[in-house]
Amino acid sequence: MFLEIITPDKKIYSGNVKSVRLPGADGSFGVLNNHAAIISSLKKGKISLVDDKSESQSFDINGGVAEVLNNNIIVLAE
Repeated sequence: MFLEIITPDKKIYSGNVKSVRLPGADGSFGVLNNHAAIISSLKKGKISLVDDKSESQSFDINGGVAEVLNNNIIVLAE
């Protein structure tokens, strides 16, 4: 899957990932390869990911929106 995390100032992550955990407005949720299409609002929290080299990273956000479509994830974060 390809993930982009974009803030109003800059792109903070762009790359292939194995999994992503997002802080959804109604609770956190995970995204794996071939996930169903979804658009979700995000609350303040942490985005956690495992990249294609099995290394973990995380980013704190203050909310935003995530779109998952055809193994592409775009997060517009505050």
